[in-house]
Amino acid sequence: MLAHRLCASTLLRSGLTCSLGRSTTAAATIRPAAVNTFSRLFAARLSSTNAATATAAAAAEPAAEPQPDPADMARLERLRNIGISAHIDSGKTTLTERILYYTGRIREIHEVRGKDNVGATMDWMDLEREKGITIQSAATYAQWKDYNFNIIDTPGHVDFTIEVERALRVLDGAVLVLCAVSGVQSQTMTVDRQMRRYNVPRISFINKMDRAGANPARIIDQIRSKLKMPAAALQVPIGAEDSFEGVIDILKMKAIYNEGARGSEIVERDIPENLLDKVRDAREELITTLAEVDEVIGDLFIEEKEPTEAQLRDAIRRATIARKFTPVLMGSAIKDKSVQPLLDAVCDYLPNPTEVQNLALDLKQNEAPV
Repeated sequence: MLAHRLCASTLLRSGLTCSLGRSTTAAATIRPAAVNTFSRLFAARLSSTNAATATAAAAAEPAAEPQPDPADMARLERLRNIGISAHIDSGKTTLTERILYYTGRIREIHEVRGKDNVGATMDWMDLEREKGITIQSAATYAQWKDYNFNIIDTPGHVDFTIEVERALRVLDGAVLVLCAVSGVQSQTMTVDRQMRRYNVPRISFINKMDRAGANPARIIDQIRSKLKMPAAALQVPIGAEDSFEGVIDILKMKAIYNEGARGSEIVERDIPENLLDKVRDAREELITTLAEVDEVIGDLFIEEKEPTEAQLRDAIRRATIARKFTPVLMGSAIKDKSVQPLLDAVCDYLPNPTEVQNLALDLKQNEAPV
């Protein structure tokens, strides 16, 4: 009887019933309805158990990082946050005025301490317009082709170098302006140290090619020797001083001239025959310099293969963003020559915000990088 009671109790707890015979050896029989009930109960409990296990496992796993919006990424890839920095009287504000004019932000060009008593757009303080120098950094926005620029025009005087420091902390790239006559000067070296401190890639622009004594080759040598930065020209000047007419793009192998009102029209022509040898030498020097800082061009150089224009552009961009190289362009902002190629170079070679690593300092952890 004890066996009968245990069997009945066990089956009842399982939702089943037993029909026991008179004999103690009689087999227990399970009704068909009880079998169906048991199956449903077991399946429901198994399902709820699996669901609870899956929920617990999902909660234990770390949450997946949110994926960036493709539209935002496409917008950021077309954005450049740049600054214009140089020694005093190198032509930064004059260059910025031309950038604003060619990008359509202003309708008229006004010079620093101009005769019209208006002054350059970025010199918004009365004292700046009176003295003809930049005292406080000024920020503006411009659009070139399908790229958006945030531009900061910084002071060049040593007394206001903290303004340059503040600007470089938030910039992704910079244009280092050098005078074609004076070259690398004291404040140029200070700006170079600040750019290195904040890991800011730069494009070098040799301005004032129309001045007497302009010598871009000497300036490039100074960038290499005084700033300790590998550099090579992307352009060859057509004439110099008062006969400066334009530049030759050694990647496109085309001569570029500014025509029309205030040089607003860019005209490409064949390279003058008397400059062909000089252009070939400059192109060879560019490839040799890139071979020392870029692995792809270095392999092609060893294999004695001529890199294509696309390969050179990609190598210049990689080396510039890695701060191993600075491409050098040249022109004359005051004469409205070769400013638009500089804008193209900013788009091609300086990084967008997604290509820059930004670090924060945790004040509670003794300014440890975050």
